[in-house]
Amino acid sequence: MTDAERKAAIEGLLADWRAEIQAAKTYRLLAERERDSKRKQVLYRMAAVEEQHAAKWERRLRELGAEPPPADTIRPRYASRFWQAMGTWAVLRRLEAAEEAHGGSYAEKAAKAPTEEERRELQRVHADERSHARAMNEMAPQGGPRTALDRILGHERWHARSGSWIGDAIYGMNDGLGAVFGLVAGVSGATGVTHSGTASDGHVVLIAGLAGMVASALSMGSGAYLAAKSEREVHEAEVAKEAAELDEHPEEELEELELFYQLKGFTPEEAHSVVERLSQSRELLLGTLVQEELGLHESSLPNPWQACLVATLSTGLGAFLPIIPFFWGANLTAVLAAAGISIAAHFAVGAAKTIVTARSWFHSGMEMTIVGVIEGVGAYAIGTLFNVH
Repeated sequence: MTDAERKAAIEGLLADWRAEIQAAKTYRLLAERERDSKRKQVLYRMAAVEEQHAAKWERRLRELGAEPPPADTIRPRYASRFWQAMGTWAVLRRLEAAEEAHGGSYAEKAAKAPTEEERRELQRVHADERSHARAMNEMAPQGGPRTALDRILGHERWHARSGSWIGDAIYGMNDGLGAVFGLVAGVSGATGVTHSGTASDGHVVLIAGLAGMVASALSMGSGAYLAAKSEREVHEAEVAKEAAELDEHPEEELEELELFYQLKGFTPEEAHSVVERLSQSRELLLGTLVQEELGLHESSLPNPWQACLVATLSTGLGAFLPIIPFFWGANLTAVLAAAGISIAAHFAVGAAKTIVTARSWFHSGMEMTIVGVIEGVGAYAIGTLFNVH
């Protein structure tokens, strides 16, 4: 090892050592503040694991001829009065993000490790950091802004899990109705069909509406298919990753699962007994690990083709409604009829949303109606600015 490589290794180990000491002190600080005995015990255990990590890096530093600074010079994170006032939830979320980031750095180092022994050691530390991040998520009070699935998949509405295909159909109708109503209103304003439009202008509005309907339906259908397919691929990748961890570090995975059950209220003995029973079947154990740690379950995954069909048909139906009057002509009457149909449909879709949102059907319907009116008036006004006559 050259002097430059040795210096870089020492700097990296010192940074990891400080992070582990700081994390251990932070967990101990939280444990001292915690009133729940089970959570307190879990936090103390996590502090002990971080101290073990720090001891590893301390030994490595001494092997390289470096001496870490005294541990009492390292202060715990989030010890100020500000964070005490922010509450446990904010601290736990911060710690969760920090553990995920720190675990990611260990994963990168493991991939570049020069020896197999060092790679395995870094992978074990990485697994511990991931476990701590999941524990932070589990301990955070319920009702936080994101679930584990949200973090993996983002806020794509086709993953919103409305409880069934009904929610997807409602969102599809909403998108189709809004997009094509705005399109028809804008083209009507641009062609002047409300006062001096010709038959050819009416055909332009109708063709634009039909083209918008087809484009919206195909776009939403393909988007829903790809989103559902991606969700399944993410699930399969997470299962494969968890299976690899179970094969490489079975004891750590079992201990991690025991931790999750303790956080749910089981005693250590009960948690150990449950995990011991689960470990008799690898398939059952793997499924439980994926479900408990990541919140993923195969039965909750959407069918890509069903999602595609529902999105395409519902979007097409919603988009078709504003076009109907223009089959009988393009004049002021047709525009007003399209506006009336669209506004009524907006209210109906808004009211139907309460099937999955549990809000007041009237308020939800009125909200959608107001949005539809603003959309139509705005699109028509912009269209008149580009009046072709």
